[in-house]
Amino acid sequence: MKMLTGKRLQRLEKKKKKMAALLEITKLNDKDREAKALAIKQAEIKANMLNNHNKCNGMTSGQSPNRKRPCSGSLDNSSPETIKEKAVAKNAEEPDPLTNKKPRLSGEEYALLKEELRERRQRLKCIPRLRLKEVGENASLKSDGNNKDRIPIFLSDVQHLLLYSLIGNRSPYLPFRWCILDKNTRLTHTVVLVVEGLSLYHFMAYESMFPHITSNLEHQLEVVTPAAYGGSIVEELVAVPLTGTQSLKLIQQFGSLEAAMQSTGDLVKLLKAVFPMNPPLGADGKALSREMMSQLPPQDTFSRTQLLLSPWQLVEEQYPLPLHGVLANEHEKVSDPFCRYRDYVLTKDLYVEATAKSPMFGVDCEMCKTSSGSSELTRISVVDEKLNTVYNTFVKPENKITDYLTRYSGITEEKLRDVTTTLADVQQALRTLLPPDAILVGQSLHFDLHALKMMHPYIIDTGVIFNISGVRSRKTKLQTLSREFLSERIQEGKQGHDSIEDAAASLKLTQLKLKHSIEFGDAVLAGQRKIEEWKYEAELKKSKEEKLAEKAKIRNYGMSLFSHVTKDKKTAAIIGCDGVMNEYAQYLKTSSLSIMNDSEFDKDDQVRLVVSEGNKNAVNRASQIAMEHALTICHVRISEEQLKNEKVEKTFRAVNKWVHKLYQHTAVHGLVCVVFGGQSNAANGACFLNVKKNVDPLHNSVGRA
Repeated sequence: MKMLTGKRLQRLEKKKKKMAALLEITKLNDKDREAKALAIKQAEIKANMLNNHNKCNGMTSGQSPNRKRPCSGSLDNSSPETIKEKAVAKNAEEPDPLTNKKPRLSGEEYALLKEELRERRQRLKCIPRLRLKEVGENASLKSDGNNKDRIPIFLSDVQHLLLYSLIGNRSPYLPFRWCILDKNTRLTHTVVLVVEGLSLYHFMAYESMFPHITSNLEHQLEVVTPAAYGGSIVEELVAVPLTGTQSLKLIQQFGSLEAAMQSTGDLVKLLKAVFPMNPPLGADGKALSREMMSQLPPQDTFSRTQLLLSPWQLVEEQYPLPLHGVLANEHEKVSDPFCRYRDYVLTKDLYVEATAKSPMFGVDCEMCKTSSGSSELTRISVVDEKLNTVYNTFVKPENKITDYLTRYSGITEEKLRDVTTTLADVQQALRTLLPPDAILVGQSLHFDLHALKMMHPYIIDTGVIFNISGVRSRKTKLQTLSREFLSERIQEGKQGHDSIEDAAASLKLTQLKLKHSIEFGDAVLAGQRKIEEWKYEAELKKSKEEKLAEKAKIRNYGMSLFSHVTKDKKTAAIIGCDGVMNEYAQYLKTSSLSIMNDSEFDKDDQVRLVVSEGNKNAVNRASQIAMEHALTICHVRISEEQLKNEKVEKTFRAVNKWVHKLYQHTAVHGLVCVVFGGQSNAANGACFLNVKKNVDPLHNSVGRA
């Protein structure tokens, strides 16, 4: 029997409680009905007894034979009006115990209640609310799926939410990919607690020790934090990459982004990487300049690096990545050390940053079903940019083949009869063949990489860069793309697919796109432009080439989060110990912002720096000044010593208290964000979010906010 997770057990417990409450209500209703029926029955018995008594004693003179009891008053003065008044008076003095009607409001009392309800509706319309979209739900720890089905968001996604909460639609990046923040202008302020050193594993394994997180922070999500790939949490939280519009303005003003970086301290250099990577080197052994890296091959009109899948696209498209923790865990237990990618190998031990001239290789694999219950590699083909086949071999799977899938794979028993090449042989051959900056090209290439059990950083997926449906999630088959854009018919034979033909088709499609524009063949990017017009589009002019080449540099530069926040006379505060503050200072030391330390900060300053002597002092000070600033970031670090077995419970209780304290000192309708930073070579991080709820005085209950 499949073991239930803690979340499912909690949901089952809640359902049991609801059913128990419903049962109690039903019992109370049954008792009410029984009491009413008993009262009616007793009244009938009493009336019958009185009738029988009258019959035995005989009727007195002047009484009607149908009257049940004698009248004590005179009948002469019993007009209908008098009888009605007496009945009303009697009802007022002796209310009927069987009557269960609600009192009706009228007059001034009704008008006041109606006005109060109207005002309450207006207040509810103005309350900010945070809602998750599908991408956010996929990352949620509360989702019904297994851990292996969860697709985490990135810390940059959290950064986009923080920006939007502070400056709204003027934010360079919006969080609508994964969440919706309604009435963001009604937010009072934003409070962020970064707990570096704790991971998703710590929360899920010791969830009962974080009651203030589970009760106050409604949205709980898995996050790929930079700790998972050796990056900087501070950089990904604070450094906001430039948009195309921002970069063009800087280039027009300063001539280049390098000159802009030297002229203004608000521009910072970004260093984001998932794979182990070195800068590219020239023939002289020196690192290439950005100008050299952006020089295009003569046949290209824009840099091929612009077609590479980003880290979050690699995750969403289910490409294998060297990330650790729940993202890579194939079992339900988070603590299980065996990960889904434990048998995967990198195509290189060390990579070189890809450039506009990095070589492209078309790759396609064929698979057959085996006794393992999954598909295994049985053929691989690799072609270079000149469409020469540089590697092609059949592969003997580890397990017995149960279905050759010949209709699709083209593989038969005869073709594999004398094959001795194994998966390990193929992996070693590719590690030798591919250069450190190779770009792999293919259609839905994640299937091929999973079959190869290999990981690679530079991927161009023709199923992503070409789209004729106008819906990003609806991908077009390689056969259709080849027919529409190359005027070539592939995959039509009854003998199955040819992996060399498919690899070449993917490569030719990518080369065709590079000759036109980044919008070519992509209805999502092109908007209303017709697909047919792309086939006759002329090559872009030289000036256009230069602009597109310049755009390749954009993602390497950014501005600090605080530069965006403080534009509207808003202020920000950063609280942490010496080591933490030194990292934040890298993005502030040459800034044009007005920055001041804690004791000397006044209303004319923009950023407040608070250096604390420890985590507890940092949280205490953050709670004291949180309501004074639009953005408050409290950054604490948990050491490995604090996570030892004998100290771990004490550490988690302390973190729980810190969360509670900051939440208490957050204003109503303030956005609260707690980030567990993850651990190097361990589990991913986690993010806990909510807009602080308001107390509804009408019913003395907590209203959703």
